[in-house]
Amino acid sequence: MTQPPSNQPPGFGAPNPDPNQNPAQNPPQNPASGPAQNPAPNPPPMPPQAPPMPPQAPPAPAQAPQAPQTPPPAAPGPYGQPPQPGYGYPQQPGPYNQPPQPGYGYPQQPGPYGQQPGPYGQQPGQYGYPAPAPAPGGKNPFKGKPGVVVAAAVAAALVIGGGTWFALSGDDEDKPVAKPTATSGTPKPSESVDQGDGSGDGGGRNGEDDLNAGRKPGEAKINWLLKNNVDLPRNGADVFGPWVTGDVVAKAMYKGISGFGLSDGASKWHLDLPFEVCAAAPEPAADGTTVIGINDKAGDRADCTVLQQVNLKTGKAGWKKTLDKGTGFSSLSDITLAISGTTVTAAGTNNSWGFSLTDGKPLFGKPAAGQCQPYAFAGGAKLIAAASCRTSDVSKKQEQISEVDPNTGKPRWTFKLQPNWEVDKVYSVNPLVVSAQQRDEKKWTVFAVTPDGKLRSQIQGGNDKYAPDCGGGAFVIFGRNLQGCQGVAADAGTFYMATDSEYRQANAVVAFDLNTGKQKWRAAAPAERTITPLRMEGSEVVVYMKAMYDKGGAVATIAPTGGTPKILQQHPLATAEIEDDYYNPAYVYSGGTFVVAAGRVSARNDAEEKETKTMMAFSK
Repeated sequence: MTQPPSNQPPGFGAPNPDPNQNPAQNPPQNPASGPAQNPAPNPPPMPPQAPPMPPQAPPAPAQAPQAPQTPPPAAPGPYGQPPQPGYGYPQQPGPYNQPPQPGYGYPQQPGPYGQQPGPYGQQPGQYGYPAPAPAPGGKNPFKGKPGVVVAAAVAAALVIGGGTWFALSGDDEDKPVAKPTATSGTPKPSESVDQGDGSGDGGGRNGEDDLNAGRKPGEAKINWLLKNNVDLPRNGADVFGPWVTGDVVAKAMYKGISGFGLSDGASKWHLDLPFEVCAAAPEPAADGTTVIGINDKAGDRADCTVLQQVNLKTGKAGWKKTLDKGTGFSSLSDITLAISGTTVTAAGTNNSWGFSLTDGKPLFGKPAAGQCQPYAFAGGAKLIAAASCRTSDVSKKQEQISEVDPNTGKPRWTFKLQPNWEVDKVYSVNPLVVSAQQRDEKKWTVFAVTPDGKLRSQIQGGNDKYAPDCGGGAFVIFGRNLQGCQGVAADAGTFYMATDSEYRQANAVVAFDLNTGKQKWRAAAPAERTITPLRMEGSEVVVYMKAMYDKGGAVATIAPTGGTPKILQQHPLATAEIEDDYYNPAYVYSGGTFVVAAGRVSARNDAEEKETKTMMAFSK
């Protein structure tokens, strides 16, 4: 297939273009680059057949259902729309004016890269986004997310709690454990827990006397296991994190944020908060500084407008400020936070800000009226803004992405998507890899952008189904959280994404060349196993092989040339059921220690709530 014209992203092998599609029209002028570029092609046609509708969210239970080994069915997606089709729907023309491309798992049609013109620049134009492929595949992109439609609390799930821990290798039978209920820096002891003396039955299946007692030669050690010790509301609470900084692993939930020893799970510090945590930056700054969002009051009418700086190494609270929510059509939606260098951004549907991470002083606000307004940022090595622009036709949406100066908020370059395409996620900031969707038509694409804002390539998914996990706790209802997806990774020249997997069927990690969008290789998981990329370590991809009821999880690496995953850390079979029991889990691998944490916690009663396992760690 031919490549799409510059600045127009290709879609995931979108479906064949619609022969009745109207000719491309001249795109609006690009505010960041001056006069309009070549006209961008029209968005791709609808897929041959619409993807199946996701299951409807169950009605709110009279009392919170038991949390989960089996998560509740997905609820409608954000914006009151039904959940989007997962990677695996047939791809349609992409947002970049390129022809529909085959969706992950959908029948493929010509894509923006030599397929028929799709929204992402199949035709030359200023819309430099790749054409979208059908919404991410077999499982909808909101797979695993708790159902959320404003205040409709659906089935309760398990969230990472914050407190009781099992030290699994000690000798003292009644050694006190940490309970993070005190103020910052002064953890208080909680009830004692039997740590085991190595003579237990192996735990994990029938007991927890000593989870390491069942380890076999070559299997990793369970460092610790945390149980919830937070009194939660009836419907439970989402977890933010975990974040690893130095020798501390921290997480926030409900009205507190806690730090634990990465090696032993002991409480390092706990910070009580006046109201619920409602937002958090996906990753802290290099020195461990972060900012979290807190509700301004209790109850359903609370607004997520209070920003609180916290040092994750020490638990010390820093500056605090309240955002102006506004009123009427100018009122702020749910906010999302991002950190880049010494700047923290806060953004929602109708406003955006940049503050000094050090002292909270304002650096920039939203652009002047009439200009494109950022509604979310992605942070890290660069600061990327996703913005919505007004159009003369209310039936057409217009979005763009820009790299902005963290000190001023001014765009360094701007890349426009085709009309009605929306920025969905930023899978990587450097290199920049973006997911976009045309929600109404359930089209989806992934594309790469060069350092100067030009279309680099559109990922060509082929006939595979893909399902990056972007759910879990901290799901935003009205705002758009651009970061936080698991199952993707990228280095300078390659993007890695896991294919979707049905129960007991092995999946694979696929490597895509960022310069062409074409597949370079695929590395299959062992029989009946599921693997997901976590991050890069040098030139190798670190992946997690998920636990099953009869197999422990494992951390492995895949070489730059592909091949069989090489096991670095095999987790015990004796604790496989515990490892596999977390709802909407989040994974972190740092310094040889692997941490798995629940994404949401709730239970039917107080006794069950305190027995809920929330986080555990393994190491060699």
